[in-house]
Amino acid sequence: MTRPESDGGRRPATDAEARALASTIRLRILRACLGEPHTNKEIAGALGKDPATILHHVRTLVDTGFLEAQEVRRGTRGSREIPYLATGKSWQMETPAKDSAMLNAFLEEVALVPVEEVDTMRAGLRLTAERREELSRRFTALVEEYFENEDPDGEACSVFLSIHPDPNRT
Repeated sequence: MTRPESDGGRRPATDAEARALASTIRLRILRACLGEPHTNKEIAGALGKDPATILHHVRTLVDTGFLEAQEVRRGTRGSREIPYLATGKSWQMETPAKDSAMLNAFLEEVALVPVEEVDTMRAGLRLTAERREELSRRFTALVEEYFENEDPDGEACSVFLSIHPDPNRT
């Protein structure tokens, strides 16, 4: 999968895009369809949800350009199936951080992984606003570098990074 070209910055999401990304289930659908197309039924099975519910969310993601319908294929019983693939569009915009959809998606996904397979790190730092911004830019550049050089035969993994004020320290 290739992401749209970046000019180095992310654009603000439109209202419709922001609403589409403000849903934990939609973020999980995008992750499920990253790099490999899946049908509505396959997505519902992977997420443990009802196909009708998933279809509503898939349509919203298609309408806002986050998912793209692929070539129709025949199912096992001859039914018509439409697989969907994430477009990578969400990576090119500022994700509204005013709600907890992204954090909830992460928590739901990581809960499905055995704890010994989750590599975590937590650090407390004191940074000026400029250094905090630099840290964020450097992490973004590092993730982009790995994203752009994925190994098609490699293991699928996810990265969740959060930089936030520490409410426990003054």
